[in-house]
Amino acid sequence: MKSIRLFILSAAVTFTLTANAGSRQRSVSFTADTVRVLRNPLTGWVMYLGRNWDDQTYTRMHYDCMPTSEGGTANVADYATTCYLRTSWASMEPEEGRYFWNDPQSRLYKLLQSMRARRLRLAFRIVVDARDQGQNTPLYVRNAGAKGFCDPHNPKIWSPYPDDAVFQAKYAKFLKAFAQKFNDINIVSFIDAYGLGKWGEAHGVKYADYANKHKVFDWITSLYQHTFTNVPLIINYHRLVGDTISWAAPAADSDSLLCSAIAKGYSLRHDAFGMTDYYQQWERDFAARFRFRRPIIMEGGWITGGHHRYWRDSSGRYREGHSEDVRAGEMADAHEAHANMMDFRIGDETVSWFGKAFSLVKQFNAHGGYRLYPSSISFDSKVKAGEPLHVVSVWNNIGWGYCPTNIPQWHQKYKIGYALRDGQGRIVKRWTDNRSDLSTWLQGKPVSNAAALPTQGLAKGRYRLLTALIDVSNGDPALEMAVSKQLLNNGWLEVGQLTLTK
Repeated sequence: MKSIRLFILSAAVTFTLTANAGSRQRSVSFTADTVRVLRNPLTGWVMYLGRNWDDQTYTRMHYDCMPTSEGGTANVADYATTCYLRTSWASMEPEEGRYFWNDPQSRLYKLLQSMRARRLRLAFRIVVDARDQGQNTPLYVRNAGAKGFCDPHNPKIWSPYPDDAVFQAKYAKFLKAFAQKFNDINIVSFIDAYGLGKWGEAHGVKYADYANKHKVFDWITSLYQHTFTNVPLIINYHRLVGDTISWAAPAADSDSLLCSAIAKGYSLRHDAFGMTDYYQQWERDFAARFRFRRPIIMEGGWITGGHHRYWRDSSGRYREGHSEDVRAGEMADAHEAHANMMDFRIGDETVSWFGKAFSLVKQFNAHGGYRLYPSSISFDSKVKAGEPLHVVSVWNNIGWGYCPTNIPQWHQKYKIGYALRDGQGRIVKRWTDNRSDLSTWLQGKPVSNAAALPTQGLAKGRYRLLTALIDVSNGDPALEMAVSKQLLNNGWLEVGQLTLTK
Protein backbone atom coordinates (compact mmCIF):
# COMPACT_ATOMS: atom_id res chain seq x y z
CA MET A 1 0.00 0.00 0.00
CA LYS A 2 1.28 3.41 -0.98
CA SER A 3 0.21 6.56 0.78
CA ILE A 4 1.01 10.16 -0.12
CA ARG A 5 -0.09 13.19 1.88
CA LEU A 6 0.25 16.70 0.50
CA PHE A 7 -0.70 19.83 2.46
CA ILE A 8 -1.27 23.33 1.14
CA LEU A 9 -2.00 25.73 3.98
CA SER A 10 -3.45 29.23 4.03
CA ALA A 11 -5.63 31.25 6.35
CA ALA A 12 -8.73 29.88 4.65
CA VAL A 13 -8.12 26.40 3.29
CA THR A 14 -6.19 23.18 3.91
CA PHE A 15 -5.79 20.65 1.10
CA THR A 16 -4.96 16.97 1.65
CA LEU A 17 -4.35 14.30 -0.98
CA THR A 18 -4.40 10.64 0.05
CA ALA A 19 -3.67 7.80 -2.39
CA ASN A 20 -4.29 4.20 -1.37
CA ALA A 21 -4.01 1.12 -3.59
CA GLY A 22 -4.71 3.02 -6.80
CA SER A 23 -7.78 4.93 -5.61
CA ARG A 24 -7.54 8.60 -4.74
CA GLN A 25 -9.56 10.77 -2.41
CA ARG A 26 -8.95 14.42 -1.74
CA SER A 27 -9.96 16.31 1.35
CA VAL A 28 -10.17 20.08 1.67
CA SER A 29 -10.67 21.97 4.92
CA PHE A 30 -11.99 25.50 5.24
CA THR A 31 -11.95 27.98 8.13
CA ALA A 32 -14.92 30.16 8.97
CA ASP A 33 -15.10 33.80 7.97
CA THR A 34 -16.52 35.66 10.98
CA VAL A 35 -16.12 39.19 9.63
CA ARG A 36 -17.92 39.55 6.32
CA VAL A 37 -21.60 40.56 6.47
CA LEU A 38 -23.61 37.78 4.81
CA ARG A 39 -26.67 39.17 3.03
CA ASN A 40 -28.94 36.20 3.57
CA PRO A 41 -32.69 36.21 4.20
CA LEU A 42 -34.09 36.07 7.74
CA THR A 43 -30.78 36.69 9.46
CA GLY A 44 -28.70 39.70 10.49
CA TRP A 45 -29.47 43.29 11.38
CA VAL A 46 -32.74 44.99 10.44
CA MET A 47 -32.44 48.70 9.67
CA TYR A 48 -35.64 50.61 10.41
CA LEU A 49 -37.09 53.28 8.16
CA GLY A 50 -39.12 56.15 9.58
CA ARG A 51 -42.72 56.30 8.39
CA ASN A 52 -42.10 59.79 6.99
CA TRP A 53 -38.68 59.14 5.46
CA ASP A 54 -37.91 59.91 1.85
CA ASP A 55 -35.01 58.64 -0.25
CA GLN A 56 -32.76 61.49 1.00
CA THR A 57 -33.35 60.94 4.72
CA TYR A 58 -30.73 58.20 4.93
CA THR A 59 -28.02 60.73 4.15
CA ARG A 60 -29.53 63.48 6.29
CA MET A 61 -29.54 61.08 9.27
CA HIS A 62 -25.81 60.43 8.69
CA TYR A 63 -26.48 56.74 8.16
CA ASP A 64 -23.86 56.69 5.43
CA CYS A 65 -21.15 57.96 7.80
CA MET A 66 -22.22 56.89 11.29
CA PRO A 67 -19.50 57.52 13.93
CA THR A 68 -18.42 54.32 15.71
CA SER A 69 -17.09 53.63 19.19
CA GLU A 70 -13.91 52.27 17.60
CA GLY A 71 -13.15 55.51 15.79
CA GLY A 72 -13.95 56.44 12.22
CA THR A 73 -17.34 56.00 10.60
CA ALA A 74 -19.43 53.21 9.09
CA ASN A 75 -22.25 52.96 6.59
CA VAL A 76 -25.21 51.46 8.44
CA ALA A 77 -26.49 49.64 5.35
CA ASP A 78 -23.17 47.80 5.10
CA TYR A 79 -23.98 46.03 8.38
CA ALA A 80 -27.64 45.24 7.72
CA THR A 81 -29.43 42.68 5.57
CA THR A 82 -32.97 44.11 5.66
CA CYS A 83 -34.73 47.45 5.91
CA TYR A 84 -38.04 47.46 7.75
CA LEU A 85 -40.82 49.91 6.98
CA ARG A 86 -43.64 50.31 9.49
CA THR A 87 -46.08 52.58 7.80
CA SER A 88 -49.75 53.26 7.31
CA TRP A 89 -52.11 51.62 4.88
CA ALA A 90 -53.04 55.19 3.84
CA SER A 91 -49.47 55.90 2.69
CA MET A 92 -49.52 52.80 0.52
CA GLU A 93 -52.97 53.38 -0.96
CA PRO A 94 -54.08 57.00 -0.41
CA GLU A 95 -57.04 56.50 -2.75
CA GLU A 96 -58.76 53.25 -3.64
CA GLY A 97 -56.73 51.42 -6.25
CA ARG A 98 -53.91 54.01 -6.30
CA TYR A 99 -50.93 52.02 -5.03
CA PHE A 100 -47.53 53.54 -4.34
CA TRP A 101 -45.70 50.75 -6.18
CA ASN A 102 -47.31 51.87 -9.44
CA ASP A 103 -46.16 55.46 -9.00
CA PRO A 104 -42.39 55.97 -9.56
CA GLN A 105 -42.75 59.57 -8.36
CA SER A 106 -44.18 58.64 -4.97
CA ARG A 107 -42.14 59.02 -1.81
CA LEU A 108 -42.39 55.34 -0.83
CA TYR A 109 -41.47 54.13 -4.30
CA LYS A 110 -38.27 56.21 -4.32
CA LEU A 111 -37.44 55.28 -0.73
CA LEU A 112 -37.66 51.54 -1.30
CA GLN A 113 -35.78 51.79 -4.58
CA SER A 114 -32.92 53.50 -2.74
CA MET A 115 -32.88 50.71 -0.14
CA ARG A 116 -32.80 48.03 -2.83
CA ALA A 117 -29.90 49.89 -4.45
CA ARG A 118 -28.07 49.39 -1.13
CA ARG A 119 -28.58 45.62 -1.55
CA LEU A 120 -31.10 45.41 1.31
CA ARG A 121 -34.17 43.20 1.37
CA LEU A 122 -37.43 44.80 2.44
CA ALA A 123 -39.78 44.09 5.35
CA PHE A 124 -43.12 45.64 6.23
CA ARG A 125 -45.69 46.26 8.94
CA ILE A 126 -48.91 47.86 7.75
CA VAL A 127 -50.70 49.79 10.50
CA VAL A 128 -54.45 50.57 10.40
CA ASP A 129 -55.13 51.82 13.94
CA ALA A 130 -54.51 55.58 14.17
CA ARG A 131 -54.25 56.06 17.94
CA ASP A 132 -51.13 58.04 18.90
CA GLN A 133 -50.29 58.37 15.20
CA GLY A 134 -51.81 59.89 12.08
CA GLN A 135 -54.57 58.79 9.74
CA ASN A 136 -53.41 55.22 9.12
CA THR A 137 -56.41 53.82 7.24
CA PRO A 138 -57.36 55.56 3.99
CA LEU A 139 -60.57 57.50 4.44
CA TYR A 140 -62.20 55.89 1.41
CA VAL A 141 -62.80 52.94 3.75
CA ARG A 142 -64.91 55.05 6.09
CA ASN A 143 -66.67 56.66 3.13
CA ALA A 144 -67.58 53.17 1.90
CA GLY A 145 -69.48 52.59 5.15
CA ALA A 146 -66.95 50.99 7.49
CA LYS A 147 -67.66 51.53 11.19
CA GLY A 148 -64.90 52.72 13.46
CA PHE A 149 -63.83 55.14 16.20
CA CYS A 150 -61.89 58.36 16.62
CA ASP A 151 -58.65 58.93 18.48
CA PRO A 152 -59.69 60.21 21.94
CA HIS A 153 -56.90 62.80 21.73
CA ASN A 154 -57.73 63.90 18.19
CA PRO A 155 -61.34 63.51 17.01
CA LYS A 156 -60.28 64.17 13.40
CA ILE A 157 -58.30 60.93 13.30
CA TRP A 158 -60.38 57.81 12.53
CA SER A 159 -59.70 54.07 12.80
CA PRO A 160 -61.84 51.13 11.63
CA TYR A 161 -63.09 48.34 13.82
CA PRO A 162 -61.26 45.21 12.63
CA ASP A 163 -64.45 43.15 12.89
CA ASP A 164 -66.28 45.42 10.43
CA ALA A 165 -67.18 43.67 7.17
CA VAL A 166 -66.52 46.69 4.93
CA PHE A 167 -63.06 47.20 6.45
CA GLN A 168 -62.22 43.52 5.99
CA ALA A 169 -63.31 43.54 2.34
CA LYS A 170 -61.32 46.67 1.48
CA TYR A 171 -58.25 45.50 3.39
CA ALA A 172 -58.31 42.08 1.70
CA LYS A 173 -58.49 43.75 -1.71
CA PHE A 174 -55.51 45.96 -0.88
CA LEU A 175 -53.45 43.13 0.60
CA LYS A 176 -53.96 40.89 -2.44
CA ALA A 177 -52.74 43.69 -4.70
CA PHE A 178 -49.77 44.27 -2.38
CA ALA A 179 -48.87 40.58 -2.50
CA GLN A 180 -48.95 40.53 -6.30
CA LYS A 181 -46.01 42.95 -6.18
CA PHE A 182 -44.14 41.89 -3.05
CA ASN A 183 -44.72 38.14 -2.57
CA ASP A 184 -41.07 37.51 -3.49
CA ILE A 185 -38.41 36.17 -1.12
CA ASN A 186 -35.70 37.69 -3.29
CA ILE A 187 -37.09 41.14 -2.49
CA VAL A 188 -38.88 40.79 0.87
CA SER A 189 -37.34 39.21 3.94
CA PHE A 190 -40.56 39.08 6.00
CA ILE A 191 -44.03 40.57 6.48
CA ASP A 192 -45.15 41.56 9.96
CA ALA A 193 -48.47 39.93 9.21
CA TYR A 194 -51.01 41.19 11.74
CA GLY A 195 -50.79 44.95 12.05
CA LEU A 196 -53.88 45.46 14.22
CA GLY A 197 -54.04 47.26 17.55
CA LYS A 198 -51.99 50.14 18.90
CA TRP A 199 -48.95 50.75 16.70
CA GLY A 200 -49.79 47.52 14.89
CA GLU A 201 -48.20 45.56 17.75
CA ALA A 202 -51.07 43.04 18.16
CA HIS A 203 -52.32 44.40 21.50
CA GLY A 204 -54.78 47.11 22.48
CA VAL A 205 -57.14 46.09 19.67
CA LYS A 206 -60.49 47.89 19.74
CA TYR A 207 -63.46 45.89 18.42
CA ALA A 208 -67.07 46.74 17.65
CA ASP A 209 -67.83 43.54 19.56
CA TYR A 210 -65.15 41.91 21.71
CA ALA A 211 -66.82 38.54 21.11
CA ASN A 212 -65.34 38.68 17.58
CA LYS A 213 -61.75 38.61 18.84
CA HIS A 214 -61.05 35.03 17.75
CA LYS A 215 -62.85 35.43 14.44
CA VAL A 216 -60.78 38.51 13.62
CA PHE A 217 -57.55 36.75 14.54
CA ASP A 218 -58.41 33.81 12.31
CA TRP A 219 -59.51 36.13 9.49
CA ILE A 220 -56.36 38.22 9.35
CA THR A 221 -53.87 35.38 9.84
CA SER A 222 -55.63 33.32 7.17
CA LEU A 223 -55.67 36.32 4.82
CA TYR A 224 -51.92 36.79 5.09
CA GLN A 225 -51.35 33.04 4.88
CA HIS A 226 -53.13 32.82 1.54
CA THR A 227 -51.78 36.04 0.00
CA PHE A 228 -48.10 35.89 1.00
CA THR A 229 -47.22 32.31 0.14
CA ASN A 230 -43.51 32.85 -0.52
CA VAL A 231 -42.57 35.40 2.13
CA PRO A 232 -42.16 34.53 5.84
CA LEU A 233 -45.03 35.76 8.00
CA ILE A 234 -44.31 37.18 11.45
CA ILE A 235 -46.45 37.77 14.53
CA ASN A 236 -45.68 39.40 17.86
CA TYR A 237 -45.79 36.74 20.59
CA HIS A 238 -47.47 39.14 22.96
CA ARG A 239 -49.00 37.88 26.20
CA LEU A 240 -52.23 39.71 25.30
CA VAL A 241 -52.22 39.10 21.57
CA GLY A 242 -55.38 40.43 19.94
CA ASP A 243 -56.75 41.70 23.23
CA THR A 244 -58.11 45.14 24.08
CA ILE A 245 -55.55 45.81 26.81
CA SER A 246 -51.79 46.07 26.47
CA TRP A 247 -50.17 45.00 29.72
CA ALA A 248 -51.50 42.60 32.34
CA ALA A 249 -51.11 38.95 33.21
CA PRO A 250 -51.11 36.70 30.13
CA ALA A 251 -54.56 36.16 28.67
CA ALA A 252 -55.79 32.57 28.86
CA ASP A 253 -56.20 32.34 25.09
CA SER A 254 -52.92 34.00 24.00
CA ASP A 255 -51.07 30.71 23.76
CA SER A 256 -53.74 29.00 21.66
CA LEU A 257 -54.12 31.99 19.34
CA LEU A 258 -50.40 32.22 18.71
CA CYS A 259 -50.14 28.49 18.16
CA SER A 260 -52.95 28.69 15.61
CA ALA A 261 -50.94 31.31 13.69
CA ILE A 262 -47.78 29.22 13.92
CA ALA A 263 -49.73 26.25 12.54
CA LYS A 264 -50.53 28.43 9.52
CA GLY A 265 -46.83 29.03 8.96
CA TYR A 266 -46.17 32.11 11.07
CA SER A 267 -42.80 32.83 12.62
CA LEU A 268 -42.15 35.00 15.67
CA ARG A 269 -41.04 38.44 16.77
CA HIS A 270 -41.27 40.49 19.93
CA ASP A 271 -41.05 44.24 20.35
CA ALA A 272 -39.77 44.49 23.93
CA PHE A 273 -36.41 42.72 24.12
CA GLY A 274 -34.29 44.19 26.89
CA MET A 275 -37.34 45.39 28.87
CA THR A 276 -37.42 43.14 31.91
CA ASP A 277 -40.92 44.13 33.05
CA TYR A 278 -42.40 43.66 29.58
CA TYR A 279 -40.39 40.79 28.18
CA GLN A 280 -41.07 38.46 31.08
CA GLN A 281 -40.86 34.76 31.77
CA TRP A 282 -44.00 34.00 29.75
CA GLU A 283 -42.37 35.44 26.64
CA ARG A 284 -39.06 33.71 27.34
CA ASP A 285 -40.76 30.36 27.81
CA PHE A 286 -42.85 30.77 24.67
CA ALA A 287 -39.75 31.54 22.61
CA ALA A 288 -37.96 28.52 24.08
CA ARG A 289 -40.81 26.20 23.04
CA PHE A 290 -40.37 27.13 19.38
CA ARG A 291 -36.59 27.37 19.36
CA PHE A 292 -35.25 26.14 16.00
CA ARG A 293 -38.81 25.36 14.93
CA ARG A 294 -39.56 28.95 13.96
CA PRO A 295 -37.13 31.86 13.58
CA ILE A 296 -37.39 34.71 16.07
CA ILE A 297 -36.95 38.39 15.21
CA MET A 298 -35.94 40.73 18.00
CA GLU A 299 -36.83 44.38 18.50
CA GLY A 300 -35.42 46.30 21.42
CA GLY A 301 -38.08 47.88 23.58
CA TRP A 302 -36.31 50.78 25.25
CA ILE A 303 -35.92 54.07 23.42
CA THR A 304 -32.75 55.43 24.96
CA GLY A 305 -32.87 58.85 23.33
CA GLY A 306 -35.02 60.47 25.99
CA HIS A 307 -38.61 59.60 26.76
CA HIS A 308 -38.04 56.06 28.09
CA ARG A 309 -36.36 55.89 31.51
CA TYR A 310 -34.49 52.69 30.83
CA TRP A 311 -32.37 53.00 33.99
CA ARG A 312 -35.50 52.15 35.99
CA ASP A 313 -35.68 48.69 34.47
CA SER A 314 -36.25 46.27 37.34
CA SER A 315 -33.22 44.19 36.38
CA GLY A 316 -30.91 46.93 37.62
CA ARG A 317 -28.58 46.30 34.69
CA TYR A 318 -28.86 49.73 33.04
CA ARG A 319 -27.16 52.90 34.25
CA GLU A 320 -28.63 56.29 33.50
CA GLY A 321 -26.74 57.92 30.67
CA HIS A 322 -25.29 54.60 29.48
CA SER A 323 -27.30 53.39 26.52
CA GLU A 324 -24.57 50.85 25.86
CA ASP A 325 -25.92 48.96 28.89
CA VAL A 326 -29.26 48.63 27.12
CA ARG A 327 -27.54 47.41 23.97
CA ALA A 328 -25.77 44.70 25.99
CA GLY A 329 -29.05 43.75 27.67
CA GLU A 330 -30.82 43.42 24.33
CA MET A 331 -27.96 41.33 22.99
CA ALA A 332 -28.17 39.02 26.02
CA ASP A 333 -31.92 38.54 25.58
CA ALA A 334 -31.49 37.92 21.85
CA HIS A 335 -28.83 35.31 22.55
CA GLU A 336 -31.07 33.57 25.08
CA ALA A 337 -33.90 33.44 22.51
CA HIS A 338 -31.49 32.43 19.70
CA ALA A 339 -32.91 35.31 17.69
CA ASN A 340 -32.15 35.35 13.98
CA MET A 341 -32.46 39.11 13.56
CA MET A 342 -31.77 42.21 15.68
CA ASP A 343 -32.73 45.82 15.08
CA PHE A 344 -31.18 49.16 14.25
CA ARG A 345 -34.05 51.36 15.44
CA ILE A 346 -34.16 54.77 13.82
CA GLY A 347 -32.40 57.82 15.23
CA ASP A 348 -30.74 57.62 18.62
CA GLU A 349 -30.93 53.83 18.84
CA THR A 350 -28.83 53.33 15.72
CA VAL A 351 -26.46 56.07 16.89
CA SER A 352 -26.11 54.17 20.18
CA TRP A 353 -25.39 50.81 18.54
CA PHE A 354 -22.63 52.27 16.40
CA GLY A 355 -21.35 55.00 18.69
CA LYS A 356 -21.33 53.09 21.98
CA ALA A 357 -21.58 49.37 21.17
CA PHE A 358 -20.01 48.86 17.75
CA SER A 359 -18.24 45.70 18.97
CA LEU A 360 -21.69 44.16 19.62
CA VAL A 361 -22.81 45.06 16.10
CA LYS A 362 -19.90 43.08 14.71
CA GLN A 363 -20.36 40.32 17.27
CA PHE A 364 -23.91 39.67 16.13
CA ASN A 365 -22.85 39.55 12.49
CA ALA A 366 -20.18 37.03 13.46
CA HIS A 367 -22.18 34.77 15.78
CA GLY A 368 -25.87 35.71 15.64
CA GLY A 369 -28.53 34.45 13.27
CA TYR A 370 -27.22 31.68 11.03
CA ARG A 371 -23.77 31.53 9.47
CA LEU A 372 -23.09 28.36 7.47
CA TYR A 373 -19.92 26.96 5.96
CA PRO A 374 -18.27 23.60 5.11
CA SER A 375 -15.38 22.82 7.43
CA SER A 376 -14.24 19.92 5.22
CA ILE A 377 -15.11 18.27 1.93
CA SER A 378 -13.72 14.91 0.78
CA PHE A 379 -14.24 13.66 -2.78
CA ASP A 380 -13.00 11.13 -5.34
CA SER A 381 -10.29 12.77 -7.38
CA LYS A 382 -10.34 10.03 -10.03
CA VAL A 383 -13.64 8.54 -11.21
CA LYS A 384 -14.54 6.27 -14.12
CA ALA A 385 -17.11 8.01 -16.33
CA GLY A 386 -20.60 6.74 -15.60
CA GLU A 387 -19.75 5.73 -12.05
CA PRO A 388 -20.80 7.84 -9.06
CA LEU A 389 -18.64 10.62 -7.71
CA HIS A 390 -18.58 10.26 -3.92
CA VAL A 391 -18.52 13.44 -1.85
CA VAL A 392 -18.64 13.79 1.93
CA SER A 393 -19.05 17.32 3.29
CA VAL A 394 -19.11 18.50 6.90
CA TRP A 395 -21.16 21.65 7.47
CA ASN A 396 -21.24 24.01 10.42
CA ASN A 397 -23.42 26.82 11.69
CA ILE A 398 -21.41 29.26 13.79
CA GLY A 399 -24.46 31.43 14.47
CA TRP A 400 -26.72 30.97 17.48
CA GLY A 401 -29.86 31.05 15.30
CA TYR A 402 -30.84 28.67 12.53
CA CYS A 403 -31.50 28.65 8.79
CA PRO A 404 -35.31 28.21 8.68
CA THR A 405 -35.71 26.08 5.58
CA ASN A 406 -38.43 24.24 7.52
CA ILE A 407 -40.93 27.11 7.40
CA PRO A 408 -43.76 26.60 4.88
CA GLN A 409 -42.92 29.66 2.79
CA TRP A 410 -39.39 28.37 2.13
CA HIS A 411 -40.40 24.71 1.86
CA GLN A 412 -36.79 23.46 1.90
CA LYS A 413 -35.94 26.01 -0.79
CA TYR A 414 -32.22 25.90 -0.01
CA LYS A 415 -30.00 22.81 -0.23
CA ILE A 416 -26.38 21.79 -0.70
CA GLY A 417 -25.49 21.93 -4.36
CA TYR A 418 -22.51 20.62 -6.33
CA ALA A 419 -21.27 21.41 -9.81
CA LEU A 420 -18.46 20.56 -12.22
CA ARG A 421 -16.64 23.23 -14.19
CA ASP A 422 -14.62 22.30 -17.26
CA GLY A 423 -11.30 23.69 -18.46
CA GLN A 424 -13.03 26.53 -20.32
CA GLY A 425 -14.68 27.73 -17.11
CA ARG A 426 -18.14 26.44 -18.06
CA ILE A 427 -20.37 24.66 -15.57
CA VAL A 428 -21.26 21.42 -17.34
CA LYS A 429 -23.07 19.55 -14.56
CA ARG A 430 -25.06 20.39 -11.43
CA TRP A 431 -26.41 18.25 -8.62
CA THR A 432 -28.68 18.93 -5.65
CA ASP A 433 -28.25 17.03 -2.41
CA ASN A 434 -31.98 16.71 -1.69
CA ARG A 435 -31.35 14.95 1.62
CA SER A 436 -29.63 18.00 3.13
CA ASP A 437 -31.73 19.95 5.62
CA LEU A 438 -30.13 23.26 6.55
CA SER A 439 -32.65 23.87 9.35
CA THR A 440 -30.99 21.11 11.38
CA TRP A 441 -27.55 22.73 11.30
CA LEU A 442 -27.09 24.17 14.78
CA GLN A 443 -24.22 25.90 16.48
CA GLY A 444 -21.63 23.49 17.84
CA LYS A 445 -23.14 20.47 16.05
CA PRO A 446 -21.35 19.77 12.73
CA VAL A 447 -23.42 17.82 10.21
CA SER A 448 -21.91 15.32 7.77
CA ASN A 449 -23.57 14.84 4.38
CA ALA A 450 -22.58 12.00 2.03
CA ALA A 451 -23.61 12.09 -1.62
CA ALA A 452 -23.07 9.81 -4.62
CA LEU A 453 -23.29 12.07 -7.67
CA PRO A 454 -24.06 10.38 -11.02
CA THR A 455 -21.62 11.15 -13.83
CA GLN A 456 -23.47 9.64 -16.80
CA GLY A 457 -23.19 11.73 -19.94
CA LEU A 458 -20.02 13.52 -18.90
CA ALA A 459 -16.97 13.36 -21.17
CA LYS A 460 -13.65 12.19 -19.81
CA GLY A 461 -11.24 14.88 -18.76
CA ARG A 462 -10.35 17.19 -15.91
CA TYR A 463 -12.92 19.18 -13.97
CA ARG A 464 -13.12 21.43 -10.93
CA LEU A 465 -15.60 20.39 -8.23
CA LEU A 466 -17.68 23.27 -6.82
CA THR A 467 -20.19 23.54 -4.00
CA ALA A 468 -22.75 26.12 -2.89
CA LEU A 469 -25.95 26.55 -0.92
CA ILE A 470 -28.36 26.71 -3.81
CA ASP A 471 -31.94 27.63 -4.59
CA VAL A 472 -33.51 24.35 -5.69
CA SER A 473 -35.78 26.14 -8.18
CA ASN A 474 -32.87 27.05 -10.44
CA GLY A 475 -29.75 25.35 -9.06
CA ASP A 476 -27.95 28.67 -8.58
CA PRO A 477 -26.05 29.74 -5.44
CA ALA A 478 -28.52 31.51 -3.17
CA LEU A 479 -27.18 31.71 0.40
CA GLU A 480 -23.82 33.29 1.11
CA MET A 481 -21.46 30.92 2.92
CA ALA A 482 -19.19 32.00 5.76
CA VAL A 483 -15.95 31.45 3.86
CA SER A 484 -13.43 33.91 2.50
CA LYS A 485 -14.91 35.84 -0.40
CA GLN A 486 -11.68 35.26 -2.31
CA LEU A 487 -12.55 31.56 -2.54
CA LEU A 488 -15.91 32.21 -4.21
CA ASN A 489 -16.74 32.58 -7.89
CA ASN A 490 -20.31 33.74 -8.55
CA GLY A 491 -21.30 32.14 -5.25
CA TRP A 492 -19.61 28.80 -5.96
CA LEU A 493 -16.85 27.55 -3.66
CA GLU A 494 -14.11 25.70 -5.50
CA VAL A 495 -13.29 22.41 -3.80
CA GLY A 496 -10.64 20.88 -6.04
CA GLN A 497 -9.74 19.07 -9.26
CA LEU A 498 -10.92 15.63 -10.31
CA THR A 499 -10.44 13.47 -13.39
CA LEU A 500 -13.05 11.43 -15.23
CA THR A 501 -11.58 8.42 -17.06
CA LYS A 502 -12.99 5.87 -19.46
